[in-house]
Order: sequence, then structure tokens, then C-alpha cells
Amino acid sequence: MFGKRDIDPVPRTHYRSERVSAVNGQYFFATREGTLEGPFFTRYDAERHTEIYIQRMVKAKQLINHQRQAHA
Repeated sequence: MFGKRDIDPVPRTHYRSERVSAVNGQYFFATREGTLEGPFFTRYDAERHTEIYIQRMVKAKQLINHQRQAHA
């Protein structure tokens, strides 16, 4: 996948990797920010919460951008 995230200085190729991992029977997902979120009891729960996390991060970015525009 070729693209540029807001935090990247230049466009480059990003390779998707498995975000969900199991540790001692519990599931976690890794974020681009370098955090490990969890634990979750099932892989399904971890995958579902991955989507929720992404939606929350997108919404937070939108709110920040809205506040910056309002104060500009």
C-alpha cells in the first residue's frame, strides 16, 4: 500500500501486518501509535475493538482540526 499518513514526512510503502496477537489465551491488538490494546477474551472481540479504536482516533482528529479552525 502506497500512501502518506499525516505524521509521515514523505509518502512511502506501508505493509499491513496482523494487528491481533494472542498472549496466554488473551487477545491484543497493536496500534500505529505503538500501543498494545487489550486484553480481550476472543479474537473477534479484539478485531471489533480495533475498528472502534480506529473510529475513535478519526473522531479525535476531526475534533482537533475543528477546534484549530475555530480558533484561527
